[in-house]
Amino acid sequence: MPICRERLVRKHSPKHRGMDVRSPFSVGNGDFCFSADITGLQTFEQEYSQALPLCTLSSWGWHTEPMPQDLIGSSLRLKEYDTYGRKVGYPASAEGQEELFYWSRMNPHRFHLGRLGLVQIAENGKIGDIKKVEEVNQELDLWDGLLTSSFEIEHQDVQVETCCHPTLDAAAFSVRSSLIETQSLGVLLKFPYGSPAVPAADWESPDKHRTEIAAQQSDQVTLLRVMNSERYFVTIRYSEGVMVQRVGKHEFLFYQNHAGRMMELVCSFSCAPLRASLPSYEPVQRAAAAHWNSFWSHGGIIDLSESKDPRAHEIERRVILSQYLTAIQCSGSMLPQETGLTCNSWYGKAHLEMHFWHAAHFALWGRTHMLENSLWWYYSILDSARQRAQHQGYAGVRWPKMVGPDGQESPSPINPLLIWQQPHPIVYAELCYRARPSIALLQTYKDVVFNTAEFMASFAHYDAQMDRYVLGPPVIPAQENHQPEVTINPTFELAYWGFALSIAQKWRQRLGLKRNHQWDNVLEKLSKLPVNDGVYVAHENCPDTFERFNYDHPSMLAPLGLLPGSAGVDEDIMSNTLKKVLKEWEWEHTWGWDYPMAAMTAARLGQQSLAIDILLMDTPKNAYSSNGHVWQRPDLPIYLPANGGLLLAIGMMAAGWDGSGVHHAPGFPCNKDWVVKYEDILPWF
Repeated sequence: MPICRERLVRKHSPKHRGMDVRSPFSVGNGDFCFSADITGLQTFEQEYSQALPLCTLSSWGWHTEPMPQDLIGSSLRLKEYDTYGRKVGYPASAEGQEELFYWSRMNPHRFHLGRLGLVQIAENGKIGDIKKVEEVNQELDLWDGLLTSSFEIEHQDVQVETCCHPTLDAAAFSVRSSLIETQSLGVLLKFPYGSPAVPAADWESPDKHRTEIAAQQSDQVTLLRVMNSERYFVTIRYSEGVMVQRVGKHEFLFYQNHAGRMMELVCSFSCAPLRASLPSYEPVQRAAAAHWNSFWSHGGIIDLSESKDPRAHEIERRVILSQYLTAIQCSGSMLPQETGLTCNSWYGKAHLEMHFWHAAHFALWGRTHMLENSLWWYYSILDSARQRAQHQGYAGVRWPKMVGPDGQESPSPINPLLIWQQPHPIVYAELCYRARPSIALLQTYKDVVFNTAEFMASFAHYDAQMDRYVLGPPVIPAQENHQPEVTINPTFELAYWGFALSIAQKWRQRLGLKRNHQWDNVLEKLSKLPVNDGVYVAHENCPDTFERFNYDHPSMLAPLGLLPGSAGVDEDIMSNTLKKVLKEWEWEHTWGWDYPMAAMTAARLGQQSLAIDILLMDTPKNAYSSNGHVWQRPDLPIYLPANGGLLLAIGMMAAGWDGSGVHHAPGFPCNKDWVVKYEDILPWF
């Protein structure tokens, strides 16, 4: 019997009965997101700012602070590392160039496009902040993509509906109250200057930017925003009787001038003027509902409602909310930052190694197009990635780690020395092929696949004395607390190198090309995974097992779990490794994707009950709030790789993996306590 998707999704629509500053609700479309407080707008910006700022962000909204005059024409000095007898430079040291180093890290940065919030209007026309709301009843209807907020202001009812257009970067609002009719309640649109900080907004620098009225009609106004070299447009369409009044340098008040209890606004943000009329509220609401109905009706779904294990409901809740959050935050045309389009993390820049956790799951859950939305970007930076590889003496393309839209490597003592993002594009392309095999798809992604493989093969150094290929030094593994000068053969990266190069060879064969001889040499002689005291360790030169390096990512689990164990993984050794990690790891010093990664290892080892235990481990880094987000630390109040990782793990545990056999839901416990129903989820590797 088919899963009743609407009932399942609506069951997990989150609700608020009061203010929770760590758990605001968001509406979005993958390229644009509006995060709202309990009023359905951004009324209580100050109250939320220290926990989870209320932002309006987009894929295209980037700002660059002008370079200080004394730095113009300067270029970063690279730190050189000995690489088997030659010097290779990386932007890895701030010493003696601190100002340029940190300016380059922080620019460009994403910026808050504009804040919309309720304000009170006094009889003399003076605008005041809303001090208090009571009787809050708020629900995010996931099935229709509609946020409904009901509350009281001074004992008067207020109802607000909030939604997002599926293709325009526009949020739509309907406000109903007797306070509208008496002209004592309005909506204030306010613009900040750009900032690399977590709130993405500088409200204290009004003279650094401009807001101009570009055009105005009876039901619509278009504003031009100017911040240094950035320009963008804000178009607001409003319902009959609504007036707009400029009340500050960057502030505009919307209020109802006629008798009426309702005010509707549609606010569009764009990097160019709109070429078509902006729709009114009701068409936007209908478009949003149609989009979300289609999203939930197609693609993967999992139903655990018949399970007797009481934890099944929580897993189901996390899965549904994670599907929604990754759709609005991680499916756009630009690689997401770790906080998506909610607020800034690392100045709004994307981390390429995290793109895997953000988006790989889309292919498993029948939504490959949502992964492909951002794959074009790798082609857009192909030339700069090739120049990076050539400058360092390698073939092919070397992908950066922390970047803005231009793909330029951000300086850091860690980032430029990571390598586990390198195989990712090969895996993305293979996921797309598994979902939709065709020669056309092979042709589409072959340049990215083959150029990536060329770098990987040339980066592997041939150790003639031991007749093997090694990775590093210098290299920093996924477990980032190791020194690049001494790290050699990181375990996860070794396994990933072999896995991705094997895929690249398959692509050559599918296209009728001969296998690449050099790639085969590397595959044949790639170093064995390092073992110490009967467990896999972070890398070959790791000075001890877990005594000093038992925090951050336990990436030595990845070769059998996330990856299929094709690097000669010994299951007994991996089982010992998992046991030791669970016993000795400092889980309070981990990250949200470590839990699904470890659960995938347990599932492949046939320890299904343990996989469930790991997914629901009670630690601060694995707690899913009422809106589905996962907190990590004060400057990282949400962490979307946790949500994407959960979907990857659950998808694999439900649909299985290559070689898992015909057993239904092989990653879940096979007992009467678990009843797993799923649809349209593909197996993992």
